[in-house]
Amino acid sequence: MPTERAGHFAAARALMVMIDEMIDGAILVDQDARIVWSNDKHVWFSDKLMAQLGLRSTADVIGLPVERVIPHSRMREVVETGRSLPLDIMRYGEHTLLVSRLPLRDERGEVIGALAFALKNSLTYLRPIADRFNTLQSRLTRVEQELAASRASHYTVENLIGFSPAMLQVKRLVRRAGQIRSAVLLLGETGTGKELVAQSIHASSDRIHRPFVAVNTAAIPENLLEAEFFGVAPGAYTGAGRHPRPGKFQLAHGGTLFLDEIGDMPLPLQAKLLRALQEREVEPLGSNQVIKVDVRIIAATSRPLADMVRSGAFRSDLYYRLNVFPIQLPALRDRKDDLEILASLFSEKIALSLDQPMRELAPAALDTLRQYGWPGNVRELANVIEQVYVRTEGERIMAEDFADILPGAAIHRPAPPDRKRSLAAAMDELERSLILDALEDSRGNKLEAARSLGLSRTNLYAKLRKHGIPSQPDE
Repeated sequence: MPTERAGHFAAARALMVMIDEMIDGAILVDQDARIVWSNDKHVWFSDKLMAQLGLRSTADVIGLPVERVIPHSRMREVVETGRSLPLDIMRYGEHTLLVSRLPLRDERGEVIGALAFALKNSLTYLRPIADRFNTLQSRLTRVEQELAASRASHYTVENLIGFSPAMLQVKRLVRRAGQIRSAVLLLGETGTGKELVAQSIHASSDRIHRPFVAVNTAAIPENLLEAEFFGVAPGAYTGAGRHPRPGKFQLAHGGTLFLDEIGDMPLPLQAKLLRALQEREVEPLGSNQVIKVDVRIIAATSRPLADMVRSGAFRSDLYYRLNVFPIQLPALRDRKDDLEILASLFSEKIALSLDQPMRELAPAALDTLRQYGWPGNVRELANVIEQVYVRTEGERIMAEDFADILPGAAIHRPAPPDRKRSLAAAMDELERSLILDALEDSRGNKLEAARSLGLSRTNLYAKLRKHGIPSQPDE
C-alpha cells in the first residue's frame, strides 16, 4: 500500500479511536471494498456468521470483501460512486443501527476507500424517528406483499449472490445498466440467472416503480407471439373478445420489457419487433390504430446470437439494436469461489421451506460440488440441494449423499479399514489424515493448522515432509 494512502487510512483509524465512546462500531474499506480495519466491537459481525466463516476475531476479517461478512453492505456503492450516505437505518441480524458511510479521498480528491460507523445509543435518542421508521417499514412490508402478485421487480442487485471476480464484475455492470436507458443484452448459459439480473437492472433504474414485464419467446407458440407482443383489437379474429386485449408492450409502458430467449424468435416477428423498437409504437393485431409505447428493453439468450447473425438465422439490424450494453453472465463452473455461499444459501432456504433443521455441508461434500461440471448452473445446484434434503437424512450433508443425484460426480467415500496393517502404519495414516483436515479447515494456513494440532510450525513442516504433503509457504 502506498505510504500516502496508508497515512490516510491511519488518520481515519485514529479518528475512530478518538470518538470510540460515541460509536458502536466502525469499519474501513479500501478502493476495492476490502476491509482494512474494524474496531473490536462485533456489531457488524454476528457470532453465527463469524463461526460459519471460520473467523475467531475481527482481526480475521482484514482483507476480505466487505460483502462476505456484511452481505447487504452498501460500502462498495460509496467507493464506486464517491457519494456519501450520511444517515441510513440498517437492520443487521438482531441489531437496528443508525449508520453513516463516507468516502475517503486523497489530496487529489480521488476515492481511495470508505468509512462507516454506527452511532452508539442512536436509536434511544432518536426514538421518534425509529418508531416512525418501524411504522413505515411495516407498511412497506404490506405493500410489498400486495405487489408480489403484480408486475413488479422481485429482485435487486443485493440478490446477486457471490463475491468471485466474475460476479463482482456482473454487479458493477448491473449498477451501470441501471443508470442508462439503452437496451441491455444478457448472454449466458441456461440457469445462470438472467431474469434475476434483468429484474436487478430494473430495480436499479429510474423505472423501478413502473411495471416489469417478462415474456419467454421460446415458451409461446409462434402463431400467438404477435398477439402476445402487440395486443389484439376487438373482433380481430374468430373467437376474439369484444374488448381490446393489451400486449406485453402496452403492459410494460413506462417500465421494462424483458425478452427472454430472444434467439428463439422467428424471423417474421423479428422485423415487427425491430419496427416497434425504432418507432416506439405498436399496432395491435386486427387494428389500424398505432399506440405509442415507452419501454426499456432487456433481452436475454443462451444461444450464440453473433453466429446466428452470420448464418442468417437472426436479423443483424435487430441484433445491433439489442446489443448496446451486453452483459456476459458467468457459468457456475467459472465462479466456483461462490459455490460454498450459494450451497449454504440454498440449504437454508430449502430447510425453511420444508420445515427442517438446516444441514451444513461437510468439507468433502463441498469438494464433490467443486469437482462437478454444473451444466445446469445455479438452477441445477438449487435442485441438487433440494434433492439431498428430500432423499437423505442426517445432521450434515455428506459427500456420499450426492452419489445417486450428481451424474458422474467423483464421490470420495472413506476407505474401509485394513485389519492387516501394522499399528505404526495405521498411526501414520491417521496422523496424515488429521494434518490434511487441519490444513483444509485453515484454508492452507500452516500456522493455524499447527495451532489446531497442538504442534509447533517447525514440527508441522517436518510431518508434511514425512507424509509427502506439499508444503507451499503461507501467503
